[in-house]
Amino acid sequence: MLKKHKQLNTVFTFVHTGSNNVSQIVFACLVAVALADKAAFYAPPADSREVEFVPIIKDDRVHPDEHGVYSLDMETGDGIHRTEQGGADGSQQGKVSFTFPDGQVFDLSFVADADGYKPESSFLPVAPAFPHPIPQFVLDQIEFARQQDEARSSEESPSRFYGTPN
Repeated sequence: MLKKHKQLNTVFTFVHTGSNNVSQIVFACLVAVALADKAAFYAPPADSREVEFVPIIKDDRVHPDEHGVYSLDMETGDGIHRTEQGGADGSQQGKVSFTFPDGQVFDLSFVADADGYKPESSFLPVAPAFPHPIPQFVLDQIEFARQQDEARSSEESPSRFYGTPN
């Protein structure tokens, strides 16, 4: 019991009077981090020096005019091709294509306008069709609930919800 009391007293003394020591330790840690050689912690990947230069074969751009009309037609040496046009109304349309390493050609065409972004590609997932028609009794229930809501809203008036001041 006496031993535990001495340990607690030592901890209390360190915490109570040792705040200067704690700040010195924190300061020393911050200095060590600031002076650390970051290069020793980072090694670039072994193949990072073997970067292949891909030439730009075609880069035709018409920058946006005062109405926002623009166009882009670009092709790289590794088979990436991109075209895009923008209209005065803010709409855009274009195509992107490239070849996967396994030889498959990826094609994507898109339109972006007031109705949103609409991409088209055989590589994009397609939502499954609804598995079955909705049974008539379910449609009847939905209609019945709508009629009840409508009747309830026509019966209620705002004065029903407001009380007379006391």
